[in-house]
Amino acid sequence: MCGLVGILLHPGSRSEDEWQELRALFTRMLVFNEERGREAAGLAVIQRDGSCHVFKQPVAASELVRMRRYHEVLNMSGVETACLLGHTRMPTKGSPLCPTNNHPLHTAHTVGIHNGMILNDDELFDHLSLPRQGQVDSEVIFRLLDRVNPITNDGRYPALVQEQVSSLRGCFATLSVDLRQPTQLLVLKQLMPLCLHYEVGLRALFFNSRYIFLRRAFGRAVITEALGSRRGYIFDAERLPELGSAPLESFPLPQNDVMW
Repeated sequence: MCGLVGILLHPGSRSEDEWQELRALFTRMLVFNEERGREAAGLAVIQRDGSCHVFKQPVAASELVRMRRYHEVLNMSGVETACLLGHTRMPTKGSPLCPTNNHPLHTAHTVGIHNGMILNDDELFDHLSLPRQGQVDSEVIFRLLDRVNPITNDGRYPALVQEQVSSLRGCFATLSVDLRQPTQLLVLKQLMPLCLHYEVGLRALFFNSRYIFLRRAFGRAVITEALGSRRGYIFDAERLPELGSAPLESFPLPQNDVMW
């Protein structure tokens, strides 16, 4: 399956050494995740104003991180950055030679990464008349999330997300940011691995598909937490010093049968 990497950043200034450390940690985690997928790799830098820069190629992560454009995009991270997302791909549907099939995916409002397989994506695209850029099954998740406005929802955002993802059949772990609310990270986890670690000194929350990759990246023992399955989580960059690794909100996902 695929590899997921994420860093949610508390707003504020950091020294250049701290930015270099964050970028190096992101790169190491991405390369470690190569063993979960070597057919494509990519990153997204999401800013607090809702702008986003994405770079992805049909190559292994170890090759991607040697490309000039990778470092140009990664170096766009700075005081205005809310989140970094990275992905290594083992394709289940959609050729990695087509850029729109590779992650991070950028739909109308959402930038996201996915590990797993959605079994009924074609049905949902047809039934709901959703726009589609590529053939990859992952795209339907973020098209569904586009239908929920994270700001104008009368406090019903978790319930509306539940409603949208209730139609999905399959297994998934996702990290996504709605660019209308770019300081919040939505995590959906159903029967796929995902763990996290809050680094106090960097005021940053790290996500990875496997805890061992976090330990390798930091080069020492770190306290990691595995997120519970069949749940959604909302993490808020603004509240990181207060909440640490705790989500702003957590809610159950529909108990759908999964058939493989």
